[in-house]
Amino acid sequence: MSIYDFTVRARKGATLDLSTLKGKVLLVVNTATGCGFTPQYKALEELYEKYHGQGLEVLDFPCNQFGHQAPGDEGEIHEFCTLTYKTQFDQLAKTDVNGPDAEPLFVFLKAAIPEDEGPKEEIEKLRKLLAQHGMKGAEAPGDIEWNFTKFLVDRSGNVVHRCHPTSDPAALAPEIEKLLAAQR
Repeated sequence: MSIYDFTVRARKGATLDLSTLKGKVLLVVNTATGCGFTPQYKALEELYEKYHGQGLEVLDFPCNQFGHQAPGDEGEIHEFCTLTYKTQFDQLAKTDVNGPDAEPLFVFLKAAIPEDEGPKEEIEKLRKLLAQHGMKGAEAPGDIEWNFTKFLVDRSGNVVHRCHPTSDPAALAPEIEKLLAAQR
């Protein structure tokens, strides 16, 4: 199975067949509009603007599973992103990333790289913060910890990185450049 075998729900009842993105570098992110990490939209948009013409696609999946931080409908979420962060990449349908109703694409991504990459102290800091507020992130091994977990996929469809929610999307620029420069 490959990332290109999936079809996902887009906004307005449409679908996106990921096979149409063959040869692109993909940055797949579960997002929320009311999260402390929401300002990462700015860096995501900057990456998109800088690299889209070279083959980068940002796949933005709003997710309300973590602290109910994406409460709006798809239209409200899209409007928030375009007005507040001037995003040009589209948001897909709101989706679950963990549990029995998890979007199959995220089941695949989590199986490809089961743990977040990044400084262990940042991961522990997030877990402590969540616990202080009586919230849970990951409940099962491999689960996504919180909003703004980022998966980077190369031009061949290989999942090459899984970045923790606290990681700055801008830090992915060197890896994105390397993947964009790679032969298809």
